[in-house]
Amino acid sequence: MLWINAAAVRPALSIIQALFLFPGIEKAAAGFLPSISVYAPELTIGRLKAYRIIVIIMYKYLLLVCLSLLAFSSLHAQILQGKVVDKNGIPVQDAYILSNDVSQHTHTNELGAFKHDGFQPGDTLKISFIGFSTQSLVLESKDFSEPMVITLREAPINLDQVVISNQNNSLNQISQIDLRNNPVNSSQEILRKIPGLFIAQHAGGGKAEQIFLRGFDIDHGTDINISVDGMPVNMVSHAHGQGYSDLHFLIPETVERVDFSKGPYYADKGNFTTAGYIEFQTKERLGSSMASVEYGQFNSTRTVGMFDLLPAGSDHQAYIAGEYILTDGPFESSQHFNRINLMGKYTVNLPGNDKLSIQASHFDSKWDASGQIPQRAVDAGIITRFGAIDDTEGGFTSRSNIAINHTRNIDGNSFIKSNAFYSHYDFELFSNFTFFLEDPVNGDQIRQVEDRNIFGLQSVYHRQFEPGDMDIDLQAGLGLRYDQINDNQLARTANRKTTLEEIARGDINESNLYGFVNSEFEIGNFLINPGVRLDYLKFDYVDNLTTAYRTLSEGKAIVSPKLNFMYNPSPFWQIFLKSGMGFHSNDTRVVVARSGEQILPAAYGVDLGTVWKPLPRLWFNTALWYLYLQQEFVYVGDAGIVEPSGKTRRTGIDFGLRYQISDRFFLDSDINYTFARAIEEPEGANYIPLAPDLTAVGGIVYQSKGGFSGGLRYRYIKDRPANEDGSITAIGYFITDLNANYTWNKTTFSLIIDNLFDTEWNEAQFATESRLRNEDAPIEELHYTPGTPFFLRGKVSFRF
Repeated sequence: MLWINAAAVRPALSIIQALFLFPGIEKAAAGFLPSISVYAPELTIGRLKAYRIIVIIMYKYLLLVCLSLLAFSSLHAQILQGKVVDKNGIPVQDAYILSNDVSQHTHTNELGAFKHDGFQPGDTLKISFIGFSTQSLVLESKDFSEPMVITLREAPINLDQVVISNQNNSLNQISQIDLRNNPVNSSQEILRKIPGLFIAQHAGGGKAEQIFLRGFDIDHGTDINISVDGMPVNMVSHAHGQGYSDLHFLIPETVERVDFSKGPYYADKGNFTTAGYIEFQTKERLGSSMASVEYGQFNSTRTVGMFDLLPAGSDHQAYIAGEYILTDGPFESSQHFNRINLMGKYTVNLPGNDKLSIQASHFDSKWDASGQIPQRAVDAGIITRFGAIDDTEGGFTSRSNIAINHTRNIDGNSFIKSNAFYSHYDFELFSNFTFFLEDPVNGDQIRQVEDRNIFGLQSVYHRQFEPGDMDIDLQAGLGLRYDQINDNQLARTANRKTTLEEIARGDINESNLYGFVNSEFEIGNFLINPGVRLDYLKFDYVDNLTTAYRTLSEGKAIVSPKLNFMYNPSPFWQIFLKSGMGFHSNDTRVVVARSGEQILPAAYGVDLGTVWKPLPRLWFNTALWYLYLQQEFVYVGDAGIVEPSGKTRRTGIDFGLRYQISDRFFLDSDINYTFARAIEEPEGANYIPLAPDLTAVGGIVYQSKGGFSGGLRYRYIKDRPANEDGSITAIGYFITDLNANYTWNKTTFSLIIDNLFDTEWNEAQFATESRLRNEDAPIEELHYTPGTPFFLRGKVSFRF
């Protein structure tokens, strides 16, 4: 007999009541969807009424189910429970446990634990997960008397092992496959592991990458939520742009798992989750120590060291890792780029299946840059493709982090996962986009600076129930993020030395208090996933350029409902329908300048798709999707001004394929098409600048038994409009990269070639109005940063 601990349920209920029972919540639930008609007149009244009914049902149903859980005092069932771990005792999350006749199944949670009442003595279970050998186990009566521990052994990637589990985000298995087949060597390559995501670098390698996904020019992170071990990467109200995401503090070799999804469909993901989210999890244990050195063209050197500090098999795990990079780059003016990364992580498995993890890291980066160059200067022979109009661009940035993650196991059904973090961040960037447009004498160089402290904490209550034939997973969380930004500056400068004019300088304090409830109801082959999120944001700004002291302040709350459906007719096929509302906050300076108007522009999305394995080694995924964004006002950090940006609508289709041709050959491909337009602009002037419409990535991997492995990869992006009327075109490209590796004993020799065929391509591209020193009038045309030419590197890695 299983007794549900009612006292353990009550903390979750108090959170639920706080979220659902405050005055007016039902009115808000009933009224928020019809208000879309103000922003999306193309939606029919019938659709609005249908959406309204769905939202009201979702609110009432979620509250009813959560409250009714107290009514279950006892359940009669024979419960099988246990834990799946790897050879080092580290929990394996999302391992799939399937009965031999496929009638019963479950999967492990974040603790590697599972629990199910559908298995019986004599059943044969298959336990599988990507990168591990599938294990078969015949259940005996004794297995039901106490929790069992199942240890999986590592094995080469085999698509035979992949089961499409009845989960909200089964596509995450793609990233696990890609990460194992194509190890990464830089933080840029980590982002490219997300199907359909493109990046561009245009400031010497030290600046955060420009990101493109689902028809978005996301800039440096405005519409994608990025985090590492629970720490946010996106910077609110950043000196250079809203949501600025510098991921360079992450050492790629330390990444264990990449969790990603597209769209605003997840209650635990908040600000910036419109196009999607990416969550990186670092390793708890290395397994072995490693040192590598890499050297290549353009005086490029990269060294990495990762050292396991404690023996295997212990409840304690600890390691330190470091990365150092030097390069001059392919430009005529040396980048003088250097970066250092240091990281340490300690994890202990405590009694009662509790866990505590503490990590600290520090990152420094300094560089010079040639910036974006005008096409006319190259055509006229004034400079080459790798020359510069102003080679005094560049900057410095650093980030120090400390984070604590704790998991408290309450009982076999529930646990609380908490994390707290602190980050200190410095940023200084020199840019010149328009050359001599504003200042014909000194030029248009600008300096952007900020000094930031970020504090955050979050606690999430997880609870599992099995009333009758239904499995219920409930998560309820509360959290806080506080950004303290001192002396956020924008100034006109000359040669990095002289300040000519201060354009903006002030102190920013921005707080985000949030709560969410997410639930999953598994009934047979169906999974229903309703959720809701409440965010309250407070914006304070003090303008330090005014003589009088005054704090400008605004605040606003937003409710973001989600409702997703999954249907798994078999362990090899899933059909899903996802819907939800997300948002990204506007810059604090926009909020106070507009007196709170459009503080939190919302995004409304829906995905209809499928994941299918028609053959044991063939995986398909596809989705039709729609995303609508409200009116917003954008703070242009490079000019210190506020610009309106209208309503937008994006529709598209994603298609992915993974095919294991044989034990040695693996093929993958992702193709994405998007139709993106501004709603309120006339036809022909409604293009969204730089929004990609057709992209494709893929490749083939070879892994032999004799120690040789290699891969050939490509990425393609089609020509796209660079301005609203399409009169200027951002030129597409097709790039091929190659890597080859040979492992002898504990040493691996690698050859890495970027841009194998030395294709001439433009990486970052913009339609910009600029003026050269001797020009009488400004000209608007394509400005770009040239993409890396043929780039050869050699690498030696040694494990010990």
